[in-house]
Amino acid sequence: MAAPEEPAQEPPTEPAPDPAPDLGEPPGTPLIADACLRLGLPLRLAPAGLRPVRSGARVAAPVLPVRHYGSVDVFLEAFERATAAGTAPGAVLVVDNGGRTDEACIGDLVVLEAEAAGLAGLVVWGLHRDTADIAAIGLPVFSYGALPAGPVRLDDQEPQALTSARFGPGLVVDGTDVVFGDDDGALFVPAARAAEVVQTAHAILRTERDQARRIRTGDTLRHQTGFAGYLTRRAADPAYTFRHHLRRIGGAIEE
Repeated sequence: MAAPEEPAQEPPTEPAPDPAPDLGEPPGTPLIADACLRLGLPLRLAPAGLRPVRSGARVAAPVLPVRHYGSVDVFLEAFERATAAGTAPGAVLVVDNGGRTDEACIGDLVVLEAEAAGLAGLVVWGLHRDTADIAAIGLPVFSYGALPAGPVRLDDQEPQALTSARFGPGLVVDGTDVVFGDDDGALFVPAARAAEVVQTAHAILRTERDQARRIRTGDTLRHQTGFAGYLTRRAADPAYTFRHHLRRIGGAIEE
């Protein structure tokens, strides 16, 4: 008698991705940077000069990294993989184009495809083109400027093409990071600490708003911070910095 056939086994599936941190409505990047300093986290800043295509655009979402080599296919593959893994909705495509200024690596079609995949925006270490069309789409896009010409090269892909992105000298980001971006630029925070950073940034914002309100009513910042007393103490102890002083009194001008 023939042995019964074993039931067919389903192919193994990848584990579900960790849920993205609930960041609510974060304050601006200056406050995120101050919060990182207060918490002792390294500042992982995009090089100066990054700007949104549309002023006022903001992002605060998990990183979907990709490295560009001259062809749009790497972007499409990133969208395809992220969609299959369930990590595309709400993520930000972070594009490593090596900071090149001789080509635009994204245009309106890539932005439209990102929008169709449910992404929350794009942040590019490089240039874009199709400025008017990108602005009309409305999806937040950050880059270092515009150039009419696209790539004419086609380089070999690195093994890390879809797992990490460089974003300036010494800065590498991946899917374990969150990117914050606005008119002042962008910075990256480990996703595991992002909610804590946002909470701390809100606390600093509340202090700064109170300080601003008091200045408008005639209570100068020098008076609020006891600046005369600080100068007296610094004269006696040169190691006593204004930053130490602010932390002692609970001020929030700088971190």
